[in-house]
Amino acid sequence: MDAVTPGYHDDKTQVLARLRRVEGQVRGLQRLIEDDTYCIDVLTQVAAASKALQGVGLLLLDEHLRHCVVGAAASGDSTRTEELVTEATKAVERMLRA
Repeated sequence: MDAVTPGYHDDKTQVLARLRRVEGQVRGLQRLIEDDTYCIDVLTQVAAASKALQGVGLLLLDEHLRHCVVGAAASGDSTRTEELVTEATKAVERMLRA
């Protein structure tokens, strides 16, 4: 794994654009609450924002696997590869609990 360049480096613009969209969704949720919008309508938008954020998480996980894990495996460092796979598994567990 390259300690300087994260796995998402090549897709950084895409990741930031997706996060900005999520940020806009959250601001929209604030406006819905400020405007006393019906609860179910707000919950629908909460679900949409959550799904969008999960999409960012999956993209980052994919980049981690393709860049960091594959890189460690290609280098022949089985200990580092195992550490990175364990790290990814724990990240998936955290995402599933969220």
